[in-house]
Amino acid sequence: MGFIESYKQLEKLCGDLLDDDRRLSAYIDEMIKTPSGAFYVNGWNDDLKKLKHYRWVRNRIVHEPNCTEQNMCEIGDTMWLDNFYSRIMNQTDPLALYYKATKPRTAPKSTKTHKEETPTYTYPQRTSDNKDLSQKVLVCIVLLVAFVLVVTAMILIYNNA
Repeated sequence: MGFIESYKQLEKLCGDLLDDDRRLSAYIDEMIKTPSGAFYVNGWNDDLKKLKHYRWVRNRIVHEPNCTEQNMCEIGDTMWLDNFYSRIMNQTDPLALYYKATKPRTAPKSTKTHKEETPTYTYPQRTSDNKDLSQKVLVCIVLLVAFVLVVTAMILIYNNA
């Protein structure tokens, strides 16, 4: 397919996509009206520049005498137009990528409310029972130490006498 045929195919797709009689010019205008596009989409400015250039080339070929595909087009021009057509069809063109990057994300709605359970880590809490038990153990230890001290003292006293 030649340059003009590829251009017409892309132009028709843009017109159908945007429902605009200005076709490729409408696509270009949408890109121009989106100044933050280059922030969200890699290659935005390069694509815009190429589209404007190919529109200019097409207009020259159609309206200017002595302007033909042979003297106005370079080797990769038709391939670029065909590739851009494919990008639109695959929704990887600049406007589609921009809309994907900026559309509000909504959480899927569920029919039942389900609270996702997150693991909670709990530590044993001191209850009054635990306090009572701790106090009893402490009292026993103190009494045991006191008993050992008394016995040791008695042994020392008995051995010295």
